[in-house]
Amino acid sequence: MADIGLVSCVKTKRSEPAIPKDLYTSDYFRKMRAYAERFHDDWWILSAEHGLLNPDGAQIEPYEETLTGASVAKKREWSNRVAEQLTEAGLLSEDTTLVLHAGKNYYEELLPLIKDSGVAVEIPTEGLYIGEKKAWYKERL
Repeated sequence: MADIGLVSCVKTKRSEPAIPKDLYTSDYFRKMRAYAERFHDDWWILSAEHGLLNPDGAQIEPYEETLTGASVAKKREWSNRVAEQLTEAGLLSEDTTLVLHAGKNYYEELLPLIKDSGVAVEIPTEGLYIGEKKAWYKERL
């Protein structure tokens, strides 16, 4: 059984291109990344601009795209792309658990698209406010 962390992007980024795992600079992202690296078999980034990103992938430019406040149509379009990328990466199977380290904007439209794939989904910080999420990660690292 593979345990895969999906970590959402954040607003705070470097001002120059970087590989995905090094582009995001907020304390919150660093905590999610550290947790994913420590407790999951593998991890990927959910980018509002690029969809699913390999943390060690090619350098990308900083961007301002966000799903916070985005229309339902935009979230559905993004979620369709991510579901396709998850399939292409071989991450939607019965022997995989996706652990979402992301806010509702990143998963509410995605979950219905992947529910029939057989993949298990966990959202350990679901329902927590941002400060509570940060504390959750801090307590576990």
